[in-house]
Amino acid sequence: MDIKEIQSLIKFVAKSGASEVKLETDDIKITIRTGSLSGNSEPTYVHTMPMAQPAMPAPVAPAAAEPQQAAAPASEAEQKKADDDKYITIKSPIIGTFYRKPSPDKPVFVEVGDTIGTGDVLCVIEAMKLFNDIESEVSGKIVKILVDDSSPVEFDQPLFLVDPS
Repeated sequence: MDIKEIQSLIKFVAKSGASEVKLETDDIKITIRTGSLSGNSEPTYVHTMPMAQPAMPAPVAPAAAEPQQAAAPASEAEQKKADDDKYITIKSPIIGTFYRKPSPDKPVFVEVGDTIGTGDVLCVIEAMKLFNDIESEVSGKIVKILVDDSSPVEFDQPLFLVDPS
């Protein structure tokens, strides 16, 4: 149950005129008490408490029926990983915001298919109002750009795939 559903429930209880509503699901327990005794129709008390979740039992029947269906996506994922293994991944050396251009009115540093050399600037990462040029440590061809422009990036997050051949 997300916060919007909880807020909708609170509004519904307030409009209904009920003095108290209790709701329990597998992972949450909510009690809503309205101020009907004081003449106030707004909820005065909301209590949510996550309940301990039991360990999920292994699915018995559905898993037995799906091995062939599950095998196909797994082999596709393995194939994609095998394809990506021949490429070099350029990762973010810092946390910040990833930019493909030096400024909004300039062209992007690199596109998919561009050939790069060691020391070429690939992107800029802004961290604490400082713009850091990210230079390539390898030569090759850009195969894939893994991050959208103006997106936040984490330390060691993959940014580019480069084919060194």
